[in-house]
Amino acid sequence: MIRFEQVGKRYPNGHVGLHELSFHVRHGEFLFVTGHSGAGKSTLLRLLLAMERPTSGQLLLAGQDLAGISTAQIPFLRRQIGVVFQNHQLLFDRSVFDNVALPLKILGLRKDEIARRTLLALERVSLQDKAEQFPSDLSTGQQQRVGIARAVVHQPALLLADEPTGNLDPRLAAEIMKVFEDINRLGTTVLIASHDLALIARMRHRLLTLQRGRLIADGEAA
Repeated sequence: MIRFEQVGKRYPNGHVGLHELSFHVRHGEFLFVTGHSGAGKSTLLRLLLAMERPTSGQLLLAGQDLAGISTAQIPFLRRQIGVVFQNHQLLFDRSVFDNVALPLKILGLRKDEIARRTLLALERVSLQDKAEQFPSDLSTGQQQRVGIARAVVHQPALLLADEPTGNLDPRLAAEIMKVFEDINRLGTTVLIASHDLALIARMRHRLLTLQRGRLIADGEAA
């Protein structure tokens, strides 16, 4: 699914974001990436989204070389990926249903197909009864679930999450992680960047640890 082969990223100002990073992720795997601020987590995610390009090495996503991808191909690449942000970036002037349906409307799907997929995505995060409410009516944890539903409504092969539980208390964080596990069990590859080592350790999934752009550990969380 994902192959980093000696991937490096150097910025124009000379800062090195990643040093010769190598790891593989199988289709359907669930893994965490952790490390202190500046370790390279965000750079890794931006490379996978083709927001930035590697300066060395080879990066493959589903067999596609992201170093050589054209600008015109990027929208098609991103249709394979769902993204969950820490602040969930919801539109507060639209209903929960309309927030989740937005990616499908952009794709130009029929109204009946949009409705079917949107309600299915809300069901997967246990919010099917909140479809007509607005994000301001929901708790912080429920808002994050809406963000997850929006990220998976187009049925991506890969789900990326950047500190998705950073604003949540431990109980809500554990609930959100269970949602990610449920989505993973349906076949979606899940990669989560997080610094919450206590939560990661309880979940016992594969953990990549970055330090100053280098991979220093790869294995199950202790």
